[in-house]
Amino acid sequence: MNEKKGIQAVVAGHICLDVTPTFKKTHKGKIKDIFIPGRLINMEKVKVSTGGPVSNVGLALSMLGINAKLMGKIGGDFFGNGVLKLLRQRNAEDGMIVVDGEETSYTIVIVPPGIDRIFLHNPGANSTFCAHDIDYELVEQAKIFHFGYPPLMKKIFENDGEQLIKIFRRVKDIGVTTSLDMSLPDAASESGKVKWKKLLENLLPYVDIYIPSVEETMFMIKKEEFDCLNKDAHSHDMLEKLDINTLPELGEKLISYGAKIVVLKCGIKGYYIRTQKKEVLAGMGKAKPGHLDNWADRELHEESFHVSNVASATGSGDSSIAGFLSAFLNGETIENSIRMACAVGGLNITAFDALSGLKSWNETLKIIKKGWKKNRLKVEGSWWQYDNKRSVWIGNKDKPGISG
Repeated sequence: MNEKKGIQAVVAGHICLDVTPTFKKTHKGKIKDIFIPGRLINMEKVKVSTGGPVSNVGLALSMLGINAKLMGKIGGDFFGNGVLKLLRQRNAEDGMIVVDGEETSYTIVIVPPGIDRIFLHNPGANSTFCAHDIDYELVEQAKIFHFGYPPLMKKIFENDGEQLIKIFRRVKDIGVTTSLDMSLPDAASESGKVKWKKLLENLLPYVDIYIPSVEETMFMIKKEEFDCLNKDAHSHDMLEKLDINTLPELGEKLISYGAKIVVLKCGIKGYYIRTQKKEVLAGMGKAKPGHLDNWADRELHEESFHVSNVASATGSGDSSIAGFLSAFLNGETIENSIRMACAVGGLNITAFDALSGLKSWNETLKIIKKGWKKNRLKVEGSWWQYDNKRSVWIGNKDKPGISG
């Protein structure tokens, strides 16, 4: 786990065991034509791997050359032993809290050909994870602290996010840069009833890098727009219907709540980023941007890279976060950081699990430099202008005269 560099990142939060059965290529069509009550479906091999941001982001960071420590909670059961065995293969099991009598979280990932993923998830021991489970002495040794998937962690989101706010306030107090990812709340569960807008208003002053998906953001602060977009998608990937002209308003709101750097993962539509002023970024802690002038007062949108044969998007958002954070920790420019995020996310979807498709930092750079084609966007209106020199979309809020 790159011990010679010292601890660069601590990744905490949700962890689980992912079980992904492989469908035969003949299983195509609508979901209702595949899953018929009483029918036996012949499958191919099954992929068993660790899942959730603790392993997906943490292990991907390690593959990209970052020394990352993992913090998660599992049960002393069969699935828990499986998680430990898989982490042990990468010398990454030390940060796991094992609690006898609790169930290890698991996810059955259903990926029929041509149909977006379906997750059957049990949060297990993640539901009892709280501020007390963080090893703050270890966190203090790191430059950046990343936490993922609060909506899947009951103790973390209940009471208006009291435990989550407690964690981030304490990490900021010890001078470590903070990063936060979300997951999409289940509207029918307790998580779906949380007043997420209020929670974010109280939490984001302690968050340096806020890096959720656009769907999660819309659900939390623009629920009506989320419902409309989801309805228009007709059970397909709602991001295919996303107009990037809706992103600046979301970025503006999240910046106003107190986040220093706002990044919205947009799947097939790429990566949106909006940042605060230079003096604000300078106070981000141990891992402030390497080029403050380059990072301050920016608004950009990076197109995703084209992948001809998509195996699965499982963990693609987490992988892209690892790409972004690794570039950020390496002192890269804002343009290079969002490009690396999209590249690592693109490599992820070439394999069924979250890690098998990933490459090292240098290998990923070589793939980008060879001229990896992008999924070109058609953007209407005057807010966005395409910069041919840097191959990135420039927003109206972007500071003029910046060179990447």
